[in-house]
Amino acid sequence: MTEDRIERETLIAAPLERVWSLVAQPGFWVADKASLPGTVAEEGKTMIARNPEHGDFPVRVEKVEPPTYLAYRWTSAFPGQELREDNSTLVEFTLSREGDRTRLRVVESGFTALAGSAELRSQNHKDHSEGWPLELGALKDRAEQPSA
Repeated sequence: MTEDRIERETLIAAPLERVWSLVAQPGFWVADKASLPGTVAEEGKTMIARNPEHGDFPVRVEKVEPPTYLAYRWTSAFPGQELREDNSTLVEFTLSREGDRTRLRVVESGFTALAGSAELRSQNHKDHSEGWPLELGALKDRAEQPSA
């Protein structure tokens, strides 16, 4: 049975505003990092997160509550397809201050509602369970870099 949610968090040695500026780049977790600067989350807006290895993923900004909450929907298991409820998962980011650091929590849900086989849903959940620690680690590294 495929689980429906993935929950991960990390503590980042950077101010909340710095972390927010990175998380507010739609599709940052999958997009080629060079394509992200200048992109900003706007509620209701859809963009294409381009990944040279995995394909292009539509990402729609569902909700923006600066600087503590962002929700995105993306075609996690169906690169290149038009975004629909049955081919996308919801990714929610919650940021909170902890002194001069920022706690970033991600919850991705909706795996059991994905179209396709049980194997596809299970593999997508497994891939993302393994991927979120890597993506959060990369975001933490970027956020903790001294400003240029």
